[in-house]
Amino acid sequence: MGEEDVYTKDGTVDYLGNPANRKETGTWRACPFIIGNEFCERLAYYGMSSNLVLYFKHRLNQSSATATRNNLNWGGTCYLTPLIGAFVADAYLGRYWTIASFSTIYVAGMALLTMSATVHGLKPKCYSKDHCQPTSGQSAVTFLALYLIALGTGGIKPCVSSYGADQFDDDDETEKRHKSSFFNWFYLSINVGALIAGSVLVWVQDNVSWGWGFGIPTIAMAIAVVSFFSGTKLFRYQKPGGSPLTRICQVLVASFRKKKAKVPADKALLHETADAESDIKGSRKLDHTEGFSFLDKAAVETEKDDKKGTINPWNLCTVTQVEELKAIIRLLPVWATGIIFSAVYSQMGNLFVLQGETMDRYIGNSTFKIPSASLSIFDTLSVIFWVPVYDRIIVPVARKLTGHKNGLTQLQRMGIGLFISIFAMVSAAILELKRLQMVRNDNYYEHDSVPMSIFWQVPQYFLIGCAEVFIFIGQLEFFYEQAPDAMRSMCSALSLTTVALGNYLSSLLVTIVTSISTKNGKVGWIPDNLNYGHIDYFFWLLGILSVLNLGVFLLISRWYTYKKSIGTVR
Repeated sequence: MGEEDVYTKDGTVDYLGNPANRKETGTWRACPFIIGNEFCERLAYYGMSSNLVLYFKHRLNQSSATATRNNLNWGGTCYLTPLIGAFVADAYLGRYWTIASFSTIYVAGMALLTMSATVHGLKPKCYSKDHCQPTSGQSAVTFLALYLIALGTGGIKPCVSSYGADQFDDDDETEKRHKSSFFNWFYLSINVGALIAGSVLVWVQDNVSWGWGFGIPTIAMAIAVVSFFSGTKLFRYQKPGGSPLTRICQVLVASFRKKKAKVPADKALLHETADAESDIKGSRKLDHTEGFSFLDKAAVETEKDDKKGTINPWNLCTVTQVEELKAIIRLLPVWATGIIFSAVYSQMGNLFVLQGETMDRYIGNSTFKIPSASLSIFDTLSVIFWVPVYDRIIVPVARKLTGHKNGLTQLQRMGIGLFISIFAMVSAAILELKRLQMVRNDNYYEHDSVPMSIFWQVPQYFLIGCAEVFIFIGQLEFFYEQAPDAMRSMCSALSLTTVALGNYLSSLLVTIVTSISTKNGKVGWIPDNLNYGHIDYFFWLLGILSVLNLGVFLLISRWYTYKKSIGTVR
């Protein structure tokens, strides 16, 4: 799309670059292709990642602590690379071409990972199911594939939910209401994909082969790409607004250069375009808000500015540009409170899996053995249960009680989720306390498992799933709505980095507690044989951090100022 493209009121065009026809493009007619893409991509991601900690431990011959750290670090990177994809989308390619380009890298990484588990010379030599001796080269190929996948997913994660929301016009009240529901059903598609991955694909990895276990997700990712391109003619497209980082730097430099300037009492005197439209492509004007008054200096017009024929944005910025930066600053404290929950959430693919391996994984007297990673399906089932309950029951009831159009504000929704997540850690800690008590009482220290059903883990998975519906969906909507129009991909990426930092935080905590708890020859909290350890202490630690985090979130929520959009899109 070139500069000559003509955009409609909300800045969207059809696939030929013509103004989007409301009767032919966007809304729910375009969303099945986006939701289908997300379903297949999440099926691929969770099909590969759900059991990865066991692949590291049994195929790459890593210790429990090392496998946990490597899994957390890789998972964290998958949620950090969205910053790259978001920048590319907002500044240059737009969301459509960013998704398309990075999907290619994703498929290449998946194909290489499948080869690393199937091709002779690339796959580790194994003497038994759980005894393998990989070479350093074989391990390197595996991690190269995984980090290619991490890069590929970085262009999809921050764009696909925003791209779906782009199909609904903010200036149309009917479409705007549908957009709120879109986020719920979008997240549901993620969990349906995770459900199949956590049940079928994890079983394939444990009972058939890792080659098929990685190969099926590769096929799913290829289908995701096909699904996305199939909807090309129905999509509405947002025009890239230019580098958001450049605009942020311009405000900082201009405000510093004018640090001695006085901000007028009448904020209407601050610099803004005279047109109804913003001068930032793809963005509506933003009304002035109080707070961070130092940044307002960037929009103060001086005699020096008046003398110049053209305005230098490094000396004088519009109110909208200043408000973009204010909006980002206000988002940061809310963003930070998501890190602790993400550390809690990351336990499903790490310590919950290792905990489940030490329990009775048979159903009754049958010979069918449940993969411990498959218990994550109860997190997924919880989400699948709570999404329609929230959308069809809780929202209408809350709407009558609060008078808010969405029933609960996004911050209220997130706060409820943080509260629920505390009980997930309490549940996991109590279960481990009971399991260790059985180990001590019956001397099961050297047993591979204790006679305690793995289904006792269900409550902790179910509680995390419930918390997800409130926190992660609330975050998706909150960061989309509160982001400046031309920074929506970047702000979606910002919300995803809480997952990255949660993984890194969890990895750091594992490193710290392992270092401290193994002093003087002690086995520590997370030894290879968990019967000698105390991962319940780790769960209690996360529970305490969650309580403190909730308190901070409540204070931040009272302080937060919502953005005010005015005008139309350029």
